[in-house]
Amino acid sequence: MSASETSSNHPPRVRVAPSPTGDPHVGTAYVALFNRTHARQGGGQFLLRIDDTDRSRYQATSEDHIFHALEWLGLNWDEGPDKGGPHAPYRQSERLEHYQSLIERLMASGHSYRCFCTADRISELREDQKANKQRLGYDGACREISPEDSERRATAGEPHVIRLKVPNSGETVFKDRLRGEIRVSNDEIDDQVLIKTDGFPTYHLANVADDISFGITHVIRAEEWLISTPKHVLLYEALDEPLPTFLHVSLLRNADKSKISKRKNPVSLNWFRQEGYLPEAILNFLALMGWAPEDDNEVFDMETFEEQFCIEKLSTGAPIFDMTKLDWLNGMHIRKLPIDTLADRILSEGFGPEGESKERILEILPMMIDRLTRLGEFTDKTRWFFQTPEPPTKEDLVPKKSDAETSLAALKAASEFFGSLASFKHDAIASGLDELISQHGWKKPFLFMPLRFALTSRKDSPDLIEVIGALGAKQSVERIDRACEILRQ
Repeated sequence: MSASETSSNHPPRVRVAPSPTGDPHVGTAYVALFNRTHARQGGGQFLLRIDDTDRSRYQATSEDHIFHALEWLGLNWDEGPDKGGPHAPYRQSERLEHYQSLIERLMASGHSYRCFCTADRISELREDQKANKQRLGYDGACREISPEDSERRATAGEPHVIRLKVPNSGETVFKDRLRGEIRVSNDEIDDQVLIKTDGFPTYHLANVADDISFGITHVIRAEEWLISTPKHVLLYEALDEPLPTFLHVSLLRNADKSKISKRKNPVSLNWFRQEGYLPEAILNFLALMGWAPEDDNEVFDMETFEEQFCIEKLSTGAPIFDMTKLDWLNGMHIRKLPIDTLADRILSEGFGPEGESKERILEILPMMIDRLTRLGEFTDKTRWFFQTPEPPTKEDLVPKKSDAETSLAALKAASEFFGSLASFKHDAIASGLDELISQHGWKKPFLFMPLRFALTSRKDSPDLIEVIGALGAKQSVERIDRACEILRQ
């Protein structure tokens, strides 16, 4: 059997429906990006619904985290729990009466039934099916209980769930806009639980009920829900409602092609923000996980994406969540920002050294911008500028094929030179150091390496001449003299 789709002539109404069971997941942003972009392209609406019917895993703080993470990314919604809208409430836990009314319709029409099987019986059934290598699923033991007996047992308080009565024969047929027509034999579809013993709906009932109630035209979600779609199609048919357009986007994958998970990759949007990823870089990266620009330019903003994106050109491949690629994209977006804006981002996101002003950040940022992959690296990579670093070791100060005596002589010469330099400008510093190397016959690393460690206590600092200019004569001489003392020990 099959059902007709909703008309495509109306502006799209789409939704994202995260569950508040932990940190906001990067997969939520991935699906939200495609939903929201499709809505904006068609002059439609993007809704946020909170699917909070799993009370055993519910976390009270998770909902706010979801709001803040999506807002940080710029994935704003038109209707939702915090904004309201014509179909409020937008939390499933606040819509129980609506689900109950639909269950009454399904019970009256014979499309659902009460199941009084205990958890022990279901567990035993599953073990027997495993042992006999049978398809796992409910065996329909309660399907033929008479309506009168079912009502009597429920009224007496006997615990039960309510299940979908799947047809015994035939096929369920639907079209996925990305994957074509899909046919599933009804004997492969389980009599899915719709209402649990606690009175809360399962995902399957609440999802379909709300998509109908909210007028959702396109269900754009992860492909992991493709296996559940036949059950949802049967519910639409049982409720005599037209189907939305289904599009199941590919799952984000680890390098081994397994579903992305926190055991192998960061998945929390909170983590990405805390590390200093830019929201525009994350959205750019997620767009590339399911779509490819025609011009092969992989670095783009969301305006460009919205202009070029076509929902039906989403890939059905298995995108690899490549952190190296994300780091590269983040660095590219960092360097696209005006320096002034970048300084504001560093300060507003808490990545600047404590108590330092924007003016001080701007003093050093130009020499650091090419070295930043994440904003979170800024403080560590610039600590030598904002405070005196830990002293270098004697080993740090002695390059290969040199010795402590040569390093000491080089640093003493540099200290005297900086102390006597009238103009502490780039060209004067560079030419003076070159002259020292020429006068003493040193190889360049014999001066530059101990000097770099003396000033910064690290080998990955910016251009040495720029470092010296940023520190100034007084600090440079003080740090060099400290390093000389270390070499004398």
